[in-house]
Amino acid sequence: MAVGAGRGRHDRRHSSGRLDYYAKSHRRSCRYDSRTVTLATLNETLRTLAAARITHVVGLPDNTSAPLFDALQSHPSVRLVTVTREGEAFAIASGLWLGGARPLVVIQNTGLLESGDSIRGTAVRMAAPIPILITGRGYGKMADAGLTPAEPRTSELMTRVDIDSTALLTEPTLDAWGVPFERCQGEQNPAAALARAIESARSEQRPTAVIVARALN
Repeated sequence: MAVGAGRGRHDRRHSSGRLDYYAKSHRRSCRYDSRTVTLATLNETLRTLAAARITHVVGLPDNTSAPLFDALQSHPSVRLVTVTREGEAFAIASGLWLGGARPLVVIQNTGLLESGDSIRGTAVRMAAPIPILITGRGYGKMADAGLTPAEPRTSELMTRVDIDSTALLTEPTLDAWGVPFERCQGEQNPAAALARAIESARSEQRPTAVIVARALN
């Protein structure tokens, strides 16, 4: 079943001669850390994909990335490929790259942890220039608790009920796999960060990630 089926028709609004894509049904429901995903940012992200000549987006949506997945269903140049488990995304993206495509993987950081051997055994080992957009579950709670990803991962910290340990493990995991990354949060522009990740993956010939630790706004 296609992601977003039954969510309503896509708006296509012309702005400066460009087609913009957004599903009305997500204007009220897609939130992350109490910030709403905006139409302007979604369209900027889509334009970034088109400008970088991304051919496929491969992944599994969460609340943060759902508007992007929904919009991509009718995108004229980027093909959406959904998976059942995040680890599949890296094998599929690596195969697409071998076939001459330019894929982007989009997953949540919980799925990143699930994908370990797939990243190591395909994308990293093959030196596949695959950019990865990672939505950052748990970063809001971590910030509210006055913590950073650099905290020592003690048993006491990992079992605290007021934080989500996924955020504490995301960046050390990327470091362990040798995947360079940039974290986008606060007032930083996620579309610009994604563009840098795409360029870095291609210039360095290896997977490169951007962690969106806030809504795409």
